[in-house]
This record gives sequence, structure tokens and C-alpha cells, in this order.
Amino acid sequence: MENPDQPFGQGRAGAVLLLLLLVLLGAAVGVIAALLGLGFVSLIRWLNDLLAISPRARMLFQPGEWLPAVTIAVPAIGGLVVGLLHLWIPGGRPHTPADVIAAVQTRRGRLPARAGVLTACSSLVSLGSGASVGQYGPLVHIGATLGSLVARALRAGRSADNIAIAAGVAAVIATAFNAPLAGIVFAHEVVLRHYALRAFAPVAAAGIVGHVLADVVFDRDALFHVAETGVPQVWEFGAFLLIGALGALVAGAYMHAILGVGRISERLPVPAPLQPAIAGALLGLTALWVPDILGIGEETLRLATIDGAFGPWELALVLVLKLMATALCLGMGFSGGVFSPALVVGTLFGALCGTVIGGLTDAQGATLAVYAVCGMVAVTAPVIGAPLTSLLIVFELTGNYVLAMAALASIALANPVGAQMFGRSLFDIQLKQSGLDLSSGRSRAMLEGMRVLPYLSRACVRLRPEISLREAVTTMSHADHGEAYLVDDHQRYRGTVTLARLAAAAEDGAAAESAVDYVDPGRPVLPQTASVWEAMGELQHFAGEAIAVVEDRRSQRFLGVIYESALTRAYLDKTEELRREEYGSG
Repeated sequence: MENPDQPFGQGRAGAVLLLLLLVLLGAAVGVIAALLGLGFVSLIRWLNDLLAISPRARMLFQPGEWLPAVTIAVPAIGGLVVGLLHLWIPGGRPHTPADVIAAVQTRRGRLPARAGVLTACSSLVSLGSGASVGQYGPLVHIGATLGSLVARALRAGRSADNIAIAAGVAAVIATAFNAPLAGIVFAHEVVLRHYALRAFAPVAAAGIVGHVLADVVFDRDALFHVAETGVPQVWEFGAFLLIGALGALVAGAYMHAILGVGRISERLPVPAPLQPAIAGALLGLTALWVPDILGIGEETLRLATIDGAFGPWELALVLVLKLMATALCLGMGFSGGVFSPALVVGTLFGALCGTVIGGLTDAQGATLAVYAVCGMVAVTAPVIGAPLTSLLIVFELTGNYVLAMAALASIALANPVGAQMFGRSLFDIQLKQSGLDLSSGRSRAMLEGMRVLPYLSRACVRLRPEISLREAVTTMSHADHGEAYLVDDHQRYRGTVTLARLAAAAEDGAAAESAVDYVDPGRPVLPQTASVWEAMGELQHFAGEAIAVVEDRRSQRFLGVIYESALTRAYLDKTEELRREEYGSG
């Protein structure tokens, strides 16, 4: 597999052979990713039982008088370990699904193994010590890093690398949730952001392999179950729509709480490695009062779908504290995902809505689980920006068509409202804050990642600023160029002049004047670090042959020019590359 981005062979036989190789690659990545995912989830559960985080372990803990001290100490010590681990990660922070999306969408580079391993260790400690974070994000990053490593070992091209990353993501989600369809759709919907035929078969193979290993070989349970539900009345579908709109607001509060705590932590006069320990201690202190906020919250999720397990005030209290605990943990440096806590927050929100509506109307208590699931998808779908994945998880875990239709009603409003008010997802907001805006599509993101320097040309007319009009016109005419660039003896760029303007001035009798007096004031100039997208934006505001490029805006040292034809060629090449990738001919 020397270079799968290029045509592998001639005709259909070569294309079929390439597709088969990609399917094998996807299946191989799926096997390893699924095994890693199973091991990761098992280790978390073992640590939760060992460290008195899970409800059962807390109930059986002996001696009981030590439980309060353990509840505070375990997350605090876990936070300290996490903070120290982050010192070894380049950038000093754990990597997230947003890094996976950025790597795939910009194709700037592959996922580094060291950051992936250290992030997995950090997430394991965070989840094992009871931090209110999710395992979904770390699993996505583990699967993606593994896919990137396998592709790199096989010397695959960037297109195959992206497919391998998506295959790893699909496999771990299929393994963790026993939801292969959701894993496959998530890989396309969130990571690849297209449904290319070329990528579908390898990603599907990985998802199926993950499901077979989890469900058939190891007989693992799904992350959560929803009990049998009653059939909602027709008018209740209107309530599900309303839950969708309100759930988007809860999702917005959840996302902004995480981002807000992150901004506050940057201004705290406390070293970054110590901040997770402080967050862990605060979490432990709060958990003495409400232990439901500890860890992933599987038990809280299950109880929230059972009628009578929580009263309305308890649902509201746990909802607010879980949201705040997750924002505190993620904002102050614990490593983990946002999906599982969003599931808990959304389920509590939906159950609260169901309890209130049940108290005001003749809605049956048996439909409480339907409300809980509607709230769950209404909050999680805007957070991860994946409505189809959220819907498929509900359908695959319950096999209940009525429940899936109710969830669809909530998602129908949740994602549009959330996207209009807050953005497509938390991942996109994080990427935009780091300088990568995906709101205008993949092609823009890729053009923003391309520097102008490779398209720089030195084949242009350079003139001294003090050259006379007559000499300038003669030089430009002999060189057959309509534009020239004034560069002084220190190689500083002084402006652009056009042949038409100089010739007109010469005809008007100003031939003795210098060319620098006729510099076009509207000409842009770009630093060498400018992107192709930025250069194309400048082209909209003037008519000319090329844009001057300098070393940086301060020194103004002239390097050359970017011709309009070069930018057009770069745009068309990138567009064609994306088209081949997305339609399966590349």
C-alpha cells in the first residue's frame, strides 16, 4: 500500500483491489481497537470498584467510617496524578475528539502516538478515580490514534489514514455501546463529515468487528439499558418537541459551563498540574452530600428512567450538581469525554420534565422512560453535533420503535435550536477557539491549513523605487509584464506599480518622475505565513496579476509573488482531491 491516494491500478480491477485492501485495513483496525476499548472499559470498572467510586463498592466499603475521607482523597489524588501526566504531553493538555476531527478535516498531520498513550492513561486515572467525565471521548481518541498508527505502519496515504482513523472510532463505539450502526454513522457524521462510498465499507467492517467481539465473543453488556416503556399518547409528541427545544438550552448551558470554567482556570494563580487535584477535592466534598455525581453515572442514568426512583427536587438537584461537577472536572484539567455526563444530565432533565408533566396531566408513569430518553438525546445530540448517531444509539439499545420516534421528535428541534444559538457542537466551538473554523465546510478548513509559500514565484519584475517612469515602462514592456514590484537596496517591499498607470503618466509628461510616486495604494501584501484561503480573500478586492509576499509585516522583506493562476490551481486541485475522496474514485 505505497500510496493509496493515487490510482492503485488501471481500470475497475485496480479499484476493486484497493477497496478490498481498505476493507481489510478497516477490519484489522477494528479488531485491535475493539480489544483496546474492552480493556479500557474493564479497567475503569475495576478501578471504580477498588476505589469505592461505584455505588455497590461504596455500599460494601469497610470500615465505613473511612468512607468520607476516601471519597475526598481518591479524586484529589487522582487529579494530582492526572496533572503530573499532562506535563509529559506536548502542549500540556490531554487530546480530545476535537483533535481527531482537526487531524482528519485539515489533513495537516497524523495523530501522535505519545500524546495518544498519555491521554489514554490520563483518562483512565480520571475515570477510575471518580471524576465526572465520560469514557466516550477517550475511547474515540484511542480508536483514532490506533487507526492512524496502523495506517502509518502500512505507509498509507492521507486519504487511507483518515479512513483508518474513522474505522478505529467506529470500532470502539460499537464495542462500548454494542451499537455498531451508531458507531459507523458517528465516524461519518462527526469525524469524516461525508458519506463517501470508498470509506463506508472499511468503516462498516470495523464497526461490525467491534460489535461481534463485544456482543458475541466476550458477551459484554451495553453501556446502559432502558426498561420496557408504555405507549405515549398522541399529544405527548408535542411535549417531546418542546423537550427538544428546551434540551438545546440545557446543552448550551452545559457546553458554556465547561468552556467558562476552562477560561477561569487559565487565570487562577495555581499551577496547572495542581488544578485537577483541587477540582477532585471539591468533587469529593460535594459527593459526600450527593454521591450520584461521581464517575460516569451509569447507576444514576438507570435510576432516572425508573418511575419513583427520584422525586422532582432530587432530579433537579442532581442535574444541576452533575452539570457543575462535569464543568469543574473538565474545565480544571481532568481528562475525559463530554458525552457520558451529557447522557446523565439529559436523562435527568427528561425525567424531570416527565415528572412535572405527569403531575399536571393524565400522562402515565410508564412513559417516564420515554421522557427521560427524549431529554437524553435532546441534550447529547447538540453537544456532540450528531443527531443521527444519538437516534441510532437509542434504537439499537432499546429496539423500541415508539421510543425511537419520540426521540426523533426531540432531536428534530434540539439540533437546529442548538446550532443557531451555540454552534454545531462543543467540538466545533473548541476548534473555532483554537483557530480552526469548520462552519464553512471542509474545503475552507483545508485551504486555511495550506500556506502560500509553496506557491510562491520569483518570476516577476523587480524595480528600484527611484527608477524613472521611462526606464520602468521600458523594463516592464521588454519583460512582457503588466505589473512590477518596487524593492529597495535592503530588499524591503515598497509597493506595486502597473504598466498602464506608468505609461499614462509618461504620456502626460511626467517621465522624469520616479516610479515610487505611482504606487497602487490598494494593493494587498501577504506575510509568508498567510494561508491560501486568506490570499483568495484578498483577490476579491482588486484586479491584478499577483499579490506580493513578504517575510513578515514588520520587516517587509520581499520574497516574491503569488499569481492568481497559482491560487486558482491550488483551489481546483484541492477541490478535485476532495471530490475523488468523497465519491470513491481517488
